[in-house]
Amino acid sequence: MKQPKFIISGGGTGGHIYPAVAIANELKARFPEAQFLFVGAQDKMEMQKVPQAGYEIKGLWIAGLQRKLTFQNVLFPIKLASSLLKSFFILKSFKPDVVIGTGGFASGAVLKVASLLGIPTLIQEQNSYPGITNKLLAKKANAICVAYENLERFFPKDKMILTGNPVRQDLLLQANKSEANAYFKLDESKKTILILGGSLGARRINQLIEKELDFLLSQNIQIIWQCGKLYLNDYSKYNEKDSVQVVAFIDRMDLVYAAADIIISRSGASSVSELCIVGKPTIFIPSPNVAEDHQTKNAKAIVDKKGAILLKENELNEKFETTFSDIISNENLQIELSQNIKKLAKPNATKDIVEEIVKLV
Repeated sequence: MKQPKFIISGGGTGGHIYPAVAIANELKARFPEAQFLFVGAQDKMEMQKVPQAGYEIKGLWIAGLQRKLTFQNVLFPIKLASSLLKSFFILKSFKPDVVIGTGGFASGAVLKVASLLGIPTLIQEQNSYPGITNKLLAKKANAICVAYENLERFFPKDKMILTGNPVRQDLLLQANKSEANAYFKLDESKKTILILGGSLGARRINQLIEKELDFLLSQNIQIIWQCGKLYLNDYSKYNEKDSVQVVAFIDRMDLVYAAADIIISRSGASSVSELCIVGKPTIFIPSPNVAEDHQTKNAKAIVDKKGAILLKENELNEKFETTFSDIISNENLQIELSQNIKKLAKPNATKDIVEEIVKLV
C-alpha cells in the first residue's frame, strides 16, 4: 500500500489546534512514512504551534465574521474567495487521500473545496453545540466524529460517530501525586486548588480569585493559579503570599492535574475532555463570550450527570463562597463528583478518530 497523504486543518484557538496535532501524531504512529500538511489562518496561533509540533503548515487569508459592523466584515467576501482559491491550489498540488477538519474558518475553506474535488473529508467536532463552519460542512462530509450525544439536530445521524475529543497522551498515564507535589513544591498536608482560565487566561475568573483570595486561603488550602499570559503582570504580585503560585502558563499539565484536589476551570471542549480523564472534583465557570454560549452547554452535559458543579459568571458574587465551602468540606461530594466525571471520559478518542480516517483512505 502506498503511504497516504493527509491534510489537517483547524485553528484559531488551542481547542482546535491540539486535537489536530493529536490526530496527526496518532496517524504518524500508524503510517510512519505518511506525508502531512496542515492548513490554518495565516495570522493565528496555529502558525507557531503546528511547526513547534514538527509539522509543515500553510496559511490562508481568512477570518471569521465579527458580530458588529467592522471593516473586517467588509473584507470577508474577498478573504473567503482568496482562501477557497488557495485551498484549491494546495489540494491540487499536495493530492491528499483524506482531509480532516477540527474547526475554525480555515478548515471551512479547505474542506469545502476538498468535497467539491471528491476528496474524502472527516470533521472532528469538539463541542456539544457545533460551530457554524462544521454545521455548514456536515452534509458533504464523509464522517463526523463527535464528543457529545444528541447532535442529530445539527448533523446527519448516519455520518456521526461518538468518539470523544483527543487529549494529551501524557494525561492517560496518570502522573504520580507525590512527584507532582515535589515538582510544584507543595505542602502535602494541604488540599491543592487548581485555577484554569485557558491558554490566554480568563479575566472574570482572575477577578474572582483576586477578590476571594483571603477567603480561599482561610480554608487551609494552597493554590496554583494559571492566570494567562495577558494577565500575568496584574496578578504575579500574589506570588508573595504563602500557598499561592501564579503562572501564565503550565507546561506540565499531567503533573498539575495529579497535584490538584479541586479544579476551577472554564469549560472549553478540550478542557472538559481532559477533566473527564483526570477525574477531579470540578467547578466549571463557562465563558459567556463564545459562539452560541457553547461552553455552558459543554459544562451542562457533565453537570446533568452529576459530574461537576456549574457556576455562571453572573452568579459568582452570591454563590461562589457557599459553593466552594460545600465542596471543600464534603469528602463524599468530592468522591461522587470524581467518580461521575470519570465515567464520561473517552480515553481512546484519538485512536477511534484515526480508525474512522483509515476507513476513508
